[in-house]
Amino acid sequence: MNKSKITLTIVTLVITISLCAQETNIDGIEFQHELSINDDTFTFNGGGLREKFSFLDLYVGGLYLSKTSSDANQIVMSSNSMAIRIVIASKLVSRDRFIEALEEGFKNTTVGKYTSLEIERFKEYLSDPFEPGDEIILFYSSKEEKTIIYKNAEIRGKFLGLPFKQALFGIWLGDNPAQESLKNQMLGF
Repeated sequence: MNKSKITLTIVTLVITISLCAQETNIDGIEFQHELSINDDTFTFNGGGLREKFSFLDLYVGGLYLSKTSSDANQIVMSSNSMAIRIVIASKLVSRDRFIEALEEGFKNTTVGKYTSLEIERFKEYLSDPFEPGDEIILFYSSKEEKTIIYKNAEIRGKFLGLPFKQALFGIWLGDNPAQESLKNQMLGF
């Protein structure tokens, strides 16, 4: 093997390693280390699998922040832009089951404020069936002071104000989270 082929092989290997280091695989779903939404770019803070009964994979969730943090309360209360990316992992996760879990999460959240009208709007925004691989992004924009709901890269709806964002992010990161292990994984533990 001549010197130029060795150099090309080494360069290719370095590029491959670099590209692999730019994403994290969680239960077969790739999470890029950077996520750009509108004019904001976020860093992957952590993520994990949401399970039920310790054997039923529901979805994979990842937290994206401007600057990584392991302080759940600071993240939930923050008015900085941030996002949670959820990817449906199982065909057993229907739209109705997801909404039911979300409603339970809102009841259990200990921060922020929401109204029953906002919950009804949330259900309307996600009214079509869910399929494995569907992606939901919950994006809080500090510039607009809105939480924007995306499904498969399409804007589905918006909610005004920081208190709604606090309640929503509190579902995963609050004192009574949907799943303690997922909270810890989103915080990078």
